[in-house]
Amino acid sequence: MDDIMIRNIVDKVIKNLSDQSEKEEYLPIEASARHVHLSKNEVEGLFGKGYRLTPKRELSQPGQFLSQERVAIIGPKGMFKNVAVLGPERKNTQVEISRTDAISLGVDAPVRESGNIKGSSSIFISANKNMIEIKEGAIVAKRHIHMPPKDAERFGLEDKQIVSVKVFSDRPVIFEDVLVRVNKDYRLNMHIDFDEANACNFKNGVKGQILTEKGK
Repeated sequence: MDDIMIRNIVDKVIKNLSDQSEKEEYLPIEASARHVHLSKNEVEGLFGKGYRLTPKRELSQPGQFLSQERVAIIGPKGMFKNVAVLGPERKNTQVEISRTDAISLGVDAPVRESGNIKGSSSIFISANKNMIEIKEGAIVAKRHIHMPPKDAERFGLEDKQIVSVKVFSDRPVIFEDVLVRVNKDYRLNMHIDFDEANACNFKNGVKGQILTEKGK
């Protein structure tokens, strides 16, 4: 076997290993606690005319922040105080809770992609002795992956695609029906709620791997 043939074989092996390595890259995972996104009108209704949310710290997704403000969310059966408000203001107010939270509050919050609030549950929000009712907007956020286009291309995925993800914790779990959301402003990250985090014994630093694709 001559040197050129050996070199070609070595190059092919290296390429195969590289391709396999890319397929096996891990996703950072975050557990998202109950929180509220407020519209400008609801910010003013709760905190006063002309009020703007006060950034406390940046979140993992560019342009998103945890605000200094906190609210209470109230349902027919219960209430949660000191709930985080995330900024910036949105077009529509949205309350994201886990299924366990929904049971405690007594609201029938559907599993939805963020932003899809039509026909979702109503809920009360209060702050500083002010209270508002949103007629729809309480949801259980569908587990999802934020993904910039370069990572979508690398993983061979596209916006709105559904995948499965294995979480590598000390209680490994495979989550099916995971929504891929592709946007140039995103940073690669998978979001799960606290029910899902408890199911896999989530700890900071836990990662996941895309295993399968549906509908392909």
